[in-house]
Amino acid sequence: MTTDMPDVEWEPLRLAATAALASAYAPYSKFPVGAAARLEDGSIVAGCNVENASYGLTLCAECTMVGALRMNGGGLITEFYCVDGNGAILMPCGRCRQLLFEFSTAETRLMTSSGVKTMDEVLPDAFGPRDLGRLAVAPAEG
Repeated sequence: MTTDMPDVEWEPLRLAATAALASAYAPYSKFPVGAAARLEDGSIVAGCNVENASYGLTLCAECTMVGALRMNGGGLITEFYCVDGNGAILMPCGRCRQLLFEFSTAETRLMTSSGVKTMDEVLPDAFGPRDLGRLAVAPAEG
């Protein structure tokens, strides 16, 4: 667990994630989820899960939160908090960790059930936007 990070005010994120639960649409799993993130400019965005009868089309709370992030002008996530229907801390699934990584900074921190962790700790050796330029291959001459 990361311990050498500056103090972060987690309560506003917990409250925003918990408030997002009220908008969750989880008639199939009965497992509402709320997520919230603080952006570099200090603003907070939130999202909730939205299920679909075609289960594969379900949107995780992190997905709708990132949609809100983009709709409100964009930015990068500095802190993230996710809760289940009981308000307990919930770790994002692997897919959502990758989604969060896309909009993270090198210092992004996540509240997890085992304490605060950096993005690198929850998704080590991640592939992201910075890799695309490094891995670009020139087209073959023909």
